[in-house]
Amino acid sequence: MPELPEVETVRRGLQPAMEGQRILRTEVRREGLRWPFPLGLAQRLEGARVERLRRRSKYILADLSTNETMLLHLGMSGRITLSGLEAPHVPGQFHHHHPAPEKHDHVIFHMDNGARVAFNDARRFGALDLIATDSADAHPLLATLGPEPLGNTFSGAYLAARLKGRKGPVKALLLDQRIVAGLGNIYVCEALFRAGIHPARAGGRISAAQLEVLAAIIREVLQEAITAGGSSLRDYRQADGELGYFQHSFRVYDRAGHPCPTPACPGQISRIVQGGRSSFFCPVCQI
Repeated sequence: MPELPEVETVRRGLQPAMEGQRILRTEVRREGLRWPFPLGLAQRLEGARVERLRRRSKYILADLSTNETMLLHLGMSGRITLSGLEAPHVPGQFHHHHPAPEKHDHVIFHMDNGARVAFNDARRFGALDLIATDSADAHPLLATLGPEPLGNTFSGAYLAARLKGRKGPVKALLLDQRIVAGLGNIYVCEALFRAGIHPARAGGRISAAQLEVLAAIIREVLQEAITAGGSSLRDYRQADGELGYFQHSFRVYDRAGHPCPTPACPGQISRIVQGGRSSFFCPVCQI
């Protein structure tokens, strides 16, 4: 499933096509994805201006001029593709070429600048909803989310307060969206490796100083991944169809049996399963 950097990369890729633009027409090509689409979706979106594109955790939120917010979630295989905003050969002249819709393009937005934005989801685990903007934070998918790891309220002190006395493994606690919003398996593995913390270590047994370091490293890893365009695993693509490249920088994720990348470390990357998910770590470096 795309994690925070992938979703943020898609949001940024969609800004030139959607932010400040009106939705001229919406093609709704099925009744829903993981859940049914809201009633009258196409009619409610027609003529609406996208005032702002933002991200909350792994969700893209489009605030509309109609005082509604469109919520998009990519699910496990969802992707959003963009066409029609090729760079002009002559200033002021745009070429709006659109390929034929793909089989799994379930919702297509036609923008007034000539862009076409398609929500493609082969496995249909994604979601699209329309909610009142002034109460968007109360939506069931958003209401219980913790702070953003790139936001001002996330820190080592915050982690220390939330993990105090917790006996559960730190890996599972960091994946709990009620504690930190948007973190996923890949980037938690990478952050714990850089911080030298074993993924099975009890959250409540990590010192405040270590958690301060961990919080900074989480920010660092996420920022690096966003800069690299997100990680391409299976179906993920950026909005313009390009692959992300952070997967070439993985130090431990999906590298079981490889030597530890830490200089002079004799360890090999190991894999264990925690909560049904693979954890990758160095048993020498991470304690």
